[in-house]
Amino acid sequence: MADDAGQSGMSQPGMSQSGILPRVVRSWWAPAKVVSELRGMPDRVALVVLMAAMLITFISQLPKHARDAALDPSIPLQARIGGALLAVMFIMPVLAYGLASLVAALSRVTARPVTAQNSRLALFWALLAVSPLMLLTGLTSGLVGPGPALTLVQVLAGFAFLFIWGAGLRAVAGKS
Repeated sequence: MADDAGQSGMSQPGMSQSGILPRVVRSWWAPAKVVSELRGMPDRVALVVLMAAMLITFISQLPKHARDAALDPSIPLQARIGGALLAVMFIMPVLAYGLASLVAALSRVTARPVTAQNSRLALFWALLAVSPLMLLTGLTSGLVGPGPALTLVQVLAGFAFLFIWGAGLRAVAGKS
């Protein structure tokens, strides 16, 4: 009987049995609900979510770098990939933490402030949830190159990110 409580898998508050991929898919039509379910996520797990989003973003850039290196061999592919790795995996997470802190600080002047932890959750989850479109953007950039198709996918990814992030912020606003 005592084992029945432990068999549910994730027994921490804010976690359910739904996995990451189903949550990413659900974030496209119910982002506020998904972020609300994730409230209470430990900071170490939020960091894993951020780093997974950054890894997918890095991978999404590889086709573009391969195309650029083929068109302009003056900068080798390895140098391009090294620069992208530094930017996406080391600099972007620091900027993401800074942006989440800024949003949390600015929200203190509103009627429904957002805690720093909830601000990080909403931002990091939005970055992960939009990662399928980031992969599509990378493929479009690498295979098609600059043009209306790439612009369309980039705009769609940007709006999707802002929609999911905004819905996530609204879901956690005013809740401690």
